[in-house]
Amino acid sequence: MKIGILGSGLMGATLGRLWAACGHDVTFAYARSEEKLARLARQCGAAHGSIAHAVEGADALLLAVHWSRVPDVLEQAGSLDGQVVLNCCVPLNDQNTQLVVGTTSSGAEELAKRRPGARWVACFNTTPSESFDPVFARKGGANPPQVLTYGDDAAAKDIAGGLIRDIGFAPLEAGGLQNARFIEPFALATVELAYVQPGGPALVYHFEKLGG
Repeated sequence: MKIGILGSGLMGATLGRLWAACGHDVTFAYARSEEKLARLARQCGAAHGSIAHAVEGADALLLAVHWSRVPDVLEQAGSLDGQVVLNCCVPLNDQNTQLVVGTTSSGAEELAKRRPGARWVACFNTTPSESFDPVFARKGGANPPQVLTYGDDAAAKDIAGGLIRDIGFAPLEAGGLQNARFIEPFALATVELAYVQPGGPALVYHFEKLGG
């Protein structure tokens, strides 16, 4: 599968590297320097280039930038009509302390308004990037940790689900994009659990229904 990674921070770099390890054709785009993109590509045996290059012909895209960078990325990406876009962004302020969109709308819904022709799926935004390598190393074991996955396009969610499983997680169906109004705030709870409470940042979760 051809995957364009729009963003080279911890989320984009780690997921792109692991998808490349799974044999996917990965292209990294959007960084503060061309050197960083080139280094990532060399380390992963992947490609790098402009956002337009990463978008062209991609089977799936990952949007993985700070909320403040979203307008710039979307402008360079174009219409995105018909393209599957996995969104792991949380609409945070510049200090990463507060949501700037919430309860009556959500970051996911605002993105869909900006690019209504894209096939949006939100995922990975409640899972710290530090958990990806340990989960990947244990892939194939029983009861994999889950990733909340939500969107309005069932076929796009199927594609996202395959990529989530490639990392070693299980996609947990969490409904439509409107549910982002409640799931995005949960990302701040995972920040507290991963980065403030003791035990390290490699946090995962597993919801379970007890029958009946």
